[in-house]
Amino acid sequence: MKIEKLMESYKPLIAIPVIITLIAVVILAVNGLNYGVELSGGTIADLQLQEPVSQAQLENIISNGLGTNDVSVQLVGSNQSTVEIGGEVDPGDLRNTLNGTASILGFRSVGPVLSAEALNQIFWAILFAFIFMAVTVFVVFRNFVPSIAVILAALSDIIIAAGGMSLFGIPLSLASVGALLLLIGYSVDTDILLTTRVLRRREGTVTERAVDAMKTGLTMAVTSISAMATLYIVVVLLIPSAEVLADIAAVLMIGLAADVLVTWLMNLGILRWYLERGR
Repeated sequence: MKIEKLMESYKPLIAIPVIITLIAVVILAVNGLNYGVELSGGTIADLQLQEPVSQAQLENIISNGLGTNDVSVQLVGSNQSTVEIGGEVDPGDLRNTLNGTASILGFRSVGPVLSAEALNQIFWAILFAFIFMAVTVFVVFRNFVPSIAVILAALSDIIIAAGGMSLFGIPLSLASVGALLLLIGYSVDTDILLTTRVLRRREGTVTERAVDAMKTGLTMAVTSISAMATLYIVVVLLIPSAEVLADIAAVLMIGLAADVLVTWLMNLGILRWYLERGR
């Protein structure tokens, strides 16, 4: 009953996800996004440690030896490490810098041309995902307002997730882009669930149909966020070398939480307004 009463005064609630989306846009405009090595260019080296050394010590050795502060070290087990270095590095210079502390097992460099091409392909992938999603939504509903509401909801989810990445320093990488594409699919799924039940079902009032859809949608959201939270905690505490998995889980948690607000406040509010105007 409390939910139903809250939904009766739905118009002010539409502003909440809109404001959060605008805040995310401001964060992106001010902070921008951090790019992973595969998108910004740089060097990745797999090292075999020859003597006990901490992550901070290894970062200092490489930073001082190569004269750069753009160094990220991940320890893998007790005697291996993966190092990401901004910019191209000669393997001989890195070997001299390590000076017996570690040996190089693998070495790969991503030049500016390849990184620019990868970034370009990512933008095209996201653009085409939105285009195909929009076409599918219009074909399914054949109605402008509900279709636009679904598309705006998906766009807001991606913007809020990207704003969270900027705020918490999660790099934009091939893995995190995969998480953003997953969010598009998840957002459309919950929005279609809401739109289908509210517009196409005839039993009950609009509020009753919306509450029924909300129960299913929130159950989906809670289980998904719980799974991602568990993955994040396990990786951070037990598998710190799998930082990519933690980044994916963090992006999905931010996006899934955003989807709850966007779907059940903004999208539902637009649908209520549309129905009240008599279509």
